[in-house]
Amino acid sequence: MWLPVREADLAVGPVVLTEGRVLAIAETSDLAGRTSVSMEDLAGRPVLDPGPAAPVYWAEAMIPAFTPSGGPIPRGPRARTFHELLVLVAAGQIVSPVNAHVARYYTHPDIALLPIHDAPRTEWALVWRAECETPLVRAFVRTGQDLGSRPIATRA
Repeated sequence: MWLPVREADLAVGPVVLTEGRVLAIAETSDLAGRTSVSMEDLAGRPVLDPGPAAPVYWAEAMIPAFTPSGGPIPRGPRARTFHELLVLVAAGQIVSPVNAHVARYYTHPDIALLPIHDAPRTEWALVWRAECETPLVRAFVRTGQDLGSRPIATRA
């Protein structure tokens, strides 16, 4: 599910990495015993309010306002940093869809991360300031195109 960057001053190159999504929940959540969840499980559960700094199209792609069947997904408190998001999740104030690499790089003892089996995959593309394109940037982009998209490795 590639969502092109919509800022006019940014140029977008090829997708180079892909990954799934997981739901960050408190260990005490009623969902904690499951092996995976659905986007429908977000209905009625507060999720992060990304605030005005996040582009609306990005927020909607990552944390939609409605489930696929139309169930509302309420917004909870805001977090200024990813670590604040983890504290809110651990406290049971919100749940949050996050990218799967979080399981490898951001662990918290009071948080469970469950695969969201029907969430769209996240695609990471090369992005740069359009006014700063140089021969080196073009060569880097060509390398990304030549290598193609690859899945982000997760722990086994």
